[in-house]
Amino acid sequence: MRLKVTSWNVNSVRLRLDSLKRFIAEHQPDVLCLQETKVPDEHFPRAEIEAMGLPHSVVHGMKSYNGVAIFSTRPFEASTSRSWCGKQDCRHIAVRTDGIEVHNLYVPAGGDVPDPKVNPKFKHKLRFLKETTAWFAAEAPRDRPMILVGDLNIAPLENDVWSHKQLLKVVSHTPVEVELLGRLQATLGWVDAIRHFVPETEKLYSWWSYRNRDWAKSDRGRRLDHVWVTPVLARGLREHHVARAARDWMPATDHVPVTATLEI
Repeated sequence: MRLKVTSWNVNSVRLRLDSLKRFIAEHQPDVLCLQETKVPDEHFPRAEIEAMGLPHSVVHGMKSYNGVAIFSTRPFEASTSRSWCGKQDCRHIAVRTDGIEVHNLYVPAGGDVPDPKVNPKFKHKLRFLKETTAWFAAEAPRDRPMILVGDLNIAPLENDVWSHKQLLKVVSHTPVEVELLGRLQATLGWVDAIRHFVPETEKLYSWWSYRNRDWAKSDRGRRLDHVWVTPVLARGLREHHVARAARDWMPATDHVPVTATLEI
């Protein structure tokens, strides 16, 4: 059985319905995980997306901020969500389908100043990473078939950013964030599904700032969006795709869809 899993920070699901329709038609994901949906559940355009060929869904959102959702061609055996840092801010949702547990995670961006003493947003980000790491380490056995996707808001490798040297003090690529993301990845020996196909020596991005007038020409990107699988699933990895062209779809969003395909 083939399983194609996509992660996409859509930055308002209601604004991106046309883009979602286009992406689903062109790429036909089996599981579509969305972040930053920015809509409470009662106003989520669930029926519209289900009609695009993904009839099973679970959503967890709030007004104007954050929000996560999972759509699937296959029914869910179970679904759940968790909160960390004492905040009910809709940053996690998980489902089980065909015996595989899929976690959709939206890590806090962390603001602009990489100092938790003066920037509460960065402090929240670091605490969030620590708490999620502790949870996965305590609750999930390594031999469980699991997929973790999402906008993790960290570009961990040197070639996950356009300039390693210039971004070392920029939130999303600072050493403390990279170290904490590494601890999270180590909890279950998560395999980076996209870097499984793309060598670490090659540049790879999934996000380009709105501030760049010509994002493609400047190509100052970062790889903030990830798909990880537990070791038991890693041998089934078959393909990957970063939908770079979607950065130009209107209305534009700064993230593009990232997809991994597995043979289960």
